[in-house]
Amino acid sequence: MHLLDIIPQLELGKPEERRKPEKRVNGIFWIILLNLGIYVADHLFQVQGIRALYLYHNRPTWYQFVTATFCHASWNHLSSNLFFLYIFGKLVEEEEGNFALWLSYIFTGAGANLVSWLVLPRNAVSVGASGAVFGLFAISVLVKMSWDWRKILEVLILGQFVIEKVMEAAQASTGMSGRFSGGYALQSVNHIAHLSGALVGVVLVWLLSRVPSHPPESEMSNLRGKRDQST
Repeated sequence: MHLLDIIPQLELGKPEERRKPEKRVNGIFWIILLNLGIYVADHLFQVQGIRALYLYHNRPTWYQFVTATFCHASWNHLSSNLFFLYIFGKLVEEEEGNFALWLSYIFTGAGANLVSWLVLPRNAVSVGASGAVFGLFAISVLVKMSWDWRKILEVLILGQFVIEKVMEAAQASTGMSGRFSGGYALQSVNHIAHLSGALVGVVLVWLLSRVPSHPPESEMSNLRGKRDQST
């Protein structure tokens, strides 16, 4: 009888009270669907006005710094970005929640585009989620960071793989060059966006870490005093 009692616990892995509850992940799928939907509307159905979402460096509109992160130059460019978006976006959402995922994606993507606009030539056009990918990668590493040598080795291996593959995907955007009117040139491999997206992710984690998750001890003692007086 004792053996029969032990078997269910072995099958479940952990006792019920110690098992970590599963978190539902929905936000990353909506981000992926939005990227896919804009790509289909742009490249398959060629919907008029979609390319107004691109970031044109010589006459940018404020919303283009965000919308350009959902646009892609080619299928190879999109598919590789979606692969890494799923991996790192899922990690961020599982750890920090849906709102934090959207905030991270928009903040890092728009920040990467802003830096690109400040640095790159005026005739450039920026599209793609690569800046947000690097930002989510940085955030997913930092929120799980520890000094365990296995974790550090894992980060190094995964990091070099991400950089290599995203660079290869960005190279696919050269297929769109010369197809813009007015002499615009699509930035083929936007290293500025990759680096700045990761740095913006680091800054975002640092800023959020400065926000206290619990009220100060003085406020807690005041609340306890008021509660005692009311009783």
